[in-house]
Amino acid sequence: MDHDERSLHASSFGAAAAAYAEHRPDYTQAAVRWALGSAPGPRVLDLCAGTGKLTAVLVAMGAEVVSVEPDPAMPAELRSAVPGVRAFQGSAESIPLPDGSVDAVVAGNAMHWFDMAVAGPEIARVLAPGGVLAGPWNVLDDEVDWVEGLAEISGNAAIGPRDTPAAWRAETARMHLPKTGAPRFGSPEQAGFAHGQLRTADSLVATLATRAGMIVMPEAEREHALGRIRSYLASRPETAEGEFTLPMRTSVLRVRRL
Repeated sequence: MDHDERSLHASSFGAAAAAYAEHRPDYTQAAVRWALGSAPGPRVLDLCAGTGKLTAVLVAMGAEVVSVEPDPAMPAELRSAVPGVRAFQGSAESIPLPDGSVDAVVAGNAMHWFDMAVAGPEIARVLAPGGVLAGPWNVLDDEVDWVEGLAEISGNAAIGPRDTPAAWRAETARMHLPKTGAPRFGSPEQAGFAHGQLRTADSLVATLATRAGMIVMPEAEREHALGRIRSYLASRPETAEGEFTLPMRTSVLRVRRL
């Protein structure tokens, strides 16, 4: 994906903010607890916070949270879901916070959109010494047979290059954070946590429709792709009728500011 295409995808979510808030999964407290495990204090920046899926978990865990989001359409959903959280417009490359003002920076399903050459030093700037940068991603557990089939039938627009555990590990291995100069980051750590989301065939299709690749797709092409997914779900006994649990993993990348 070239720079212009990545920018188009990264800025697409506001067009589906309400659907994103309704259908995207939350994050397990176990995953978020591990993400923050090395943080020296409770002040947390939820960076590119979107509609507040991760923000709500952080608040429930007792963190002092401030959010930053570049898309002006998303914070209205966040404020509705998590009233009282301070929310600023900004980006990973331009964070409107003072130096050393937070103990952890977390970014849920978002770090792959960052220009790390710029965002890495900017994140390090707002982190206190010893602070943690962590990215949790919700990915599909394709070790489950019907989920593997779903990934194959959906195409990259709906289930992309970070949306299964093995693909996530390969993609995050290519993320580069400053390891020279000052400030810099230590070696990355990874962990995975079981997760699941209660869905129906219709709500799973609605969830996949909030993926960036689907949002930017021409309407006729998008409807064809979603129709293919609907047909597959109707053909599987696990998903054809009623509610089911979508098997997922929350995969977490964590690094410490030195």
